[in-house]
Amino acid sequence: MKSRLKKIIPPGALNRYHQVMAIAANWLYGRPSEKMIVIGVTGTNGKSSTVWLIAKILEAAGYKVGATSTAMFKIADREWLNDQKMTMLGRLALQKILKQMLKAGCQYAVVETSSEGIKQHRHWGINYDVAIFTNLTPEHLEAHGSFDQYKQAKLKLFAKIGRSRKKQLDGRKITKTIIVNGDDQYSQEFLAFPADQKISFGLGNSILDLRAEEIKFTSDGVSFELAGNRFVAPLLGRFNIYNSLAAISAARSQGIDWAVCQRALKATEGIPGRLEFIEEGQNFQVMVDYAPEPESLRQLYQTISDHQLVGPNQKIIQVLGSCGGGRDKSRRPVLGRLAGDRADYVIVTNEDPYDDDPVEIIDAVADGALAVGKTLDKNLFKIWERREAIIKALNLAGAGDLVLLTGKGCEQAICVAGGKKIPWDERQVVREEIRSRLAQKNQINK
Repeated sequence: MKSRLKKIIPPGALNRYHQVMAIAANWLYGRPSEKMIVIGVTGTNGKSSTVWLIAKILEAAGYKVGATSTAMFKIADREWLNDQKMTMLGRLALQKILKQMLKAGCQYAVVETSSEGIKQHRHWGINYDVAIFTNLTPEHLEAHGSFDQYKQAKLKLFAKIGRSRKKQLDGRKITKTIIVNGDDQYSQEFLAFPADQKISFGLGNSILDLRAEEIKFTSDGVSFELAGNRFVAPLLGRFNIYNSLAAISAARSQGIDWAVCQRALKATEGIPGRLEFIEEGQNFQVMVDYAPEPESLRQLYQTISDHQLVGPNQKIIQVLGSCGGGRDKSRRPVLGRLAGDRADYVIVTNEDPYDDDPVEIIDAVADGALAVGKTLDKNLFKIWERREAIIKALNLAGAGDLVLLTGKGCEQAICVAGGKKIPWDERQVVREEIRSRLAQKNQINK
């Protein structure tokens, strides 16, 4: 119904509807963002991880924190998986959860703020105090019309910072802050807006406010030097150094001590569905990661290389698909090429087709793998049913190999035609199949 209405309602009227709903939702729930410090995180990749790292550092500093992200929701001590299949909640739901955070005594709300959410004015009813930019690569181009329009949507969050009323909370005036990945080619556009303080972070640019140095990768995580302080985190990947820098920058903007940041980062557990290893006693590795678009998949393979997760005689077996429902069709063969180039075996399967033809999506991804030399039914397989695709991957795995499951992460449903959602947790499915596989093996050996 929603998709049909969007096609017949004039864009101007639809835009006005989103604005009115945002204003109404804010007033209906008593303008909760005016009574908390609100941190917004936007960008193409790393938003959910950055939100979670910020929340954990703030908690280590003694604050009560609420958070919303693609992966998780949090209200003070209560944490649960995002089961809404939305990065940024709709206006009423978002204001409702902000109100719940306030009632639970949260002093901070950390909100993953998507370009689609900004386009639909879901950010209108939120008085942000801190805006964080992680990075920008082509994504959601069909939804926004062009890369520039996608970027302009992100920039609106930063324009809002300078225009928003400053808060007075617990006797102190809250400063308006912009925090930007200074290594990103578009960083200066995000830094150009007025704010009380601006912080740039990164790895390579010498004029950054916070620059990570002496970076080390181990099988257990990453470590780096920052402003004379050594940080150690049980997180994998160069991109998680950027996420950590964004979180540390947010903490420092709030006056949180370096030692608190160090302690919190060192104690951080993995984020669900992000580089999450599944251990059920098998003799090979299984990793579940979101990585739904080309740049995040490139970064994932770079992480595998940096941390030497796979030896020279071991295989990578990847299960992937691509999303329908208005997501960029052009990325489908690109994902296939990336997987075909880096993995020994590629299994293309269903992801979230929405109302698109799932076979068409699978074929497009597989075509990318074929283009870089994979052979159908030899080292490239098309298996529509996702559980069967996972079973195939597990059966191909030998000692020390890596089974890589991308596109779903910790999402709680597969979205199909007619707005239906099929309950799904990739991590639970793979656990079930590994246990079944091991049980059969034990039965044979008896």
